Amino acid sequence: MRANQFRRRPGGRLIAVATVAGLLTAGAMTVAMPAAFADTLLTDDFEDGNSSGWSSSGGSWSVTTDGSRVYRQSGQSSDARTLTGTTSWRDYAVQARVRPTGFNGANRHVGVIARAQSSSRYYALVVTSTGGVQLVKRDGSAPVALANGSAAVPVDTWATLRLEANGSALRGYVNGGLVVQASDSALPSGRIGLAASYASASFDDVEVATVTGAPPTGGPTGGPTLPPTGPPLDPGAPPIGFASVDALGQRGTTGGAGGPTVTVGTATDFLTAISQPGPLNIRVQGMLALPGPMHDVMSDKTIVGVGANSGITGGGLNIGLPVSDATSPPPGAVHNVIIRNLNFRDTVDDAINVQMFSHHVWIDHNDLSDGYDGLIDVKRGASYVTVSWNHTHHHTKNMLLGHDDGNAAQDTGRLKVTYHHNWFDRTPQRNPRVRFGDPVHVFNNYFVYNTDVGVACQLNSGCVVEGNYFEDVEVPWSISYSGARGRLVARNNVLAGTSEPGDSGGTVTEPSTYYPYTVADPSGVRTAVMAGSGTGKLPF
Repeated sequence: MRANQFRRRPGGRLIAVATVAGLLTAGAMTVAMPAAFADTLLTDDFEDGNSSGWSSSGGSWSVTTDGSRVYRQSGQSSDARTLTGTTSWRDYAVQARVRPTGFNGANRHVGVIARAQSSSRYYALVVTSTGGVQLVKRDGSAPVALANGSAAVPVDTWATLRLEANGSALRGYVNGGLVVQASDSALPSGRIGLAASYASASFDDVEVATVTGAPPTGGPTGGPTLPPTGPPLDPGAPPIGFASVDALGQRGTTGGAGGPTVTVGTATDFLTAISQPGPLNIRVQGMLALPGPMHDVMSDKTIVGVGANSGITGGGLNIGLPVSDATSPPPGAVHNVIIRNLNFRDTVDDAINVQMFSHHVWIDHNDLSDGYDGLIDVKRGASYVTVSWNHTHHHTKNMLLGHDDGNAAQDTGRLKVTYHHNWFDRTPQRNPRVRFGDPVHVFNNYFVYNTDVGVACQLNSGCVVEGNYFEDVEVPWSISYSGARGRLVARNNVLAGTSEPGDSGGTVTEPSTYYPYTVADPSGVRTAVMAGSGTGKLPF
């Protein structure tokens, strides 16, 4: 059992729990059953009728009935806080349903507390009496606002508040939407709590977990609803886009499904795992320094990072056979590979390279930056790929699709790729840069400050660019970026700070002829993608 973890039984009592699955040692690896990847530190729904484990400062706290049993602060004449947990907790998210019932004047608030060293040293996400949202820091004196936002929570209305503390990054969500964020390192660890400063409020369904990311929303009954700006972040959901298509003898993309699960914490163990034949689920624990440049991944593999801070530095991942001049798929083309929740840093070549007729690859919820060449390149006849919910930043040559003008023999009719809900964050070019692929589907992505070009669709490629949010992008899309033109259909995109969208034209096969999909309202894409992309958003 891990120390300092708590949960309430179905009756409501706070108890310690073990969250680590049973482990078996097999050679140099740790083999685990495919259990939950997240660590739940605490849950409390107060249904046992008491508040054991909580310590209050100020106010009048009690467990009472408000639909279900809740923890209520009933007075409005004091700065009231209540805390639980342990001061050793560091990187986590605290979430609770909150219902303000009254404020004693202006500049009053209710909310959730994280990293509390004491009742006067903590961070908090609060909703205010004037309809605002604040991320506050209290360090021995009055609370100081680190960030301000707007998401009104009227009196007698339930809202789900979530405060993430991950390193120095602090993020606050209201009903699943990212509202405020800031950076501060003064309080590296601490307990969680609830706050009602000269206000009365009810609190329910308190949850604390090491996983960070956009939470499910809840109304007065606490039932989940889907966010309006994109698909739910469900780790068990199949991919959307070309990786979902039944083709080339493969039914969608399932990765290591049906195979065992291994947890690897060294480069040696990782390289052994990705080179094994047969289905395998590989959990990467920590940042692994691989020798450069590239390392081959065999078919039927799922590779996921554990938590928000696991991944790879140095060497990159190659999904594909060695390069040749073959113009048709060779026997044994690599297929059915999933890569999720990994950080890629300082790779000496590509971070992820998909090549040589590889197919059915899903690259999802990764954070990639500071590479030498491409972050995610797809080339040499590869196809049926989905690139989704990734955050790319601090890098110039982002994503290449089709590597050379002279490679028509391998690429024509292939390079079918879907890019959705990615955050192209100040990556100047190749977002993506496309040759020959048709169709290439780019939807519901967030492009910000790309100083060269967003989507460059060239050399007889066909791109559908729809429902994206472009902010301060030099040229959002183009069919005349360099060399022979492609074909591009652009529709229903938001251009913020961008007066000239670029050029488009020609006809493109509709992606809907291959797979079903739903385009979210592009006005909400920026918020949804910033909140949901990258690592730490799924319970791995």
